[in-house]
Amino acid sequence: MPGFYGAYCAGSANWLPDDAVLPATSDVDVWVVYTSPKPPEKLGKFIYRDVMLEVSYQPSDQLQSTDRVLGDYHMAGCFRTPSIILDPSGQLTEFQTTVSRDYAKRQWVCKRCEDAMNRIRQNLQKVSESELFHDQVACWLFAAGVTTHVLLVAGLENPTVRRRYVAARELLADYSRLDFYEDLLEMLGCARMGRMDVEHHLAALTDVFDVAKEVIKTPYRFAADISDISRPIAIDGSWELIERGYHREAIFWIVATYSRCQHVLHHDASVEMQERFSHGYRQLLGDLGITAFADLQQRSGQVDRFLPRVWEVAEAIMAANSEIEN
Repeated sequence: MPGFYGAYCAGSANWLPDDAVLPATSDVDVWVVYTSPKPPEKLGKFIYRDVMLEVSYQPSDQLQSTDRVLGDYHMAGCFRTPSIILDPSGQLTEFQTTVSRDYAKRQWVCKRCEDAMNRIRQNLQKVSESELFHDQVACWLFAAGVTTHVLLVAGLENPTVRRRYVAARELLADYSRLDFYEDLLEMLGCARMGRMDVEHHLAALTDVFDVAKEVIKTPYRFAADISDISRPIAIDGSWELIERGYHREAIFWIVATYSRCQHVLHHDASVEMQERFSHGYRQLLGDLGITAFADLQQRSGQVDRFLPRVWEVAEAIMAANSEIEN
């Protein structure tokens, strides 16, 4: 392929033991690196030999500096263990060796925690009244949700996407800080939500999802996530969390998927269909204490004021983590 530089695995698959079975509710992220500064558009999700792959493209200049990758909390995790699929020049393998060697050094762990904190602030700044309501919600949601990533990065754990709250709970339990976990859920607004309420919202989302995946036509960066092949992740994965007793933890991905479905309906569905499926979305947000932009402003302010406490706990985790090197 013209401009092909290499390819590597990313995401949660890199954090699984070598003999683990990939869950049916997970995919395998693959990054294909190009020498061109403008690689092709993201290929997205598809099935290959019974495995769901999500293939994205990346310019090679993003991988020229090990310092840049070591300080990026998403990219660094891709190279902490051998993850190279194809490397004609051998340069990616050398790069991975260096990143892996320095991954657990305290200066880089701190840098990655700061990177996660900065992404929270960036998302908060995007909560704008000029945007559509579901897009406003998504910005607030990911600002609140990345608080878990700050802690997971401090603990040298996987900053996973859909299961982030479950992973954060397990981490805080290991460090005897489960008291702080309830505060994380308070930021999301689901700390006191019951299982039956969450099941009701997921059932409503399932109906919306099945409509959105049929009507979608307008190009959308998350189009692959609203499709038949993504249903095991978007829908079944949330049911699985509920069945395991993590109904509150399922809320994050339910809101994220619901917001993306609303985006699709806004662009590609009739007004009648939009109105039909907006009620359940508003009901879900109402249970989280959000009915209008003013609520999102208030909740964004709460997240911003919460950040010093997140950093305090992250520092405590780093100080107690014996795997972090000085």
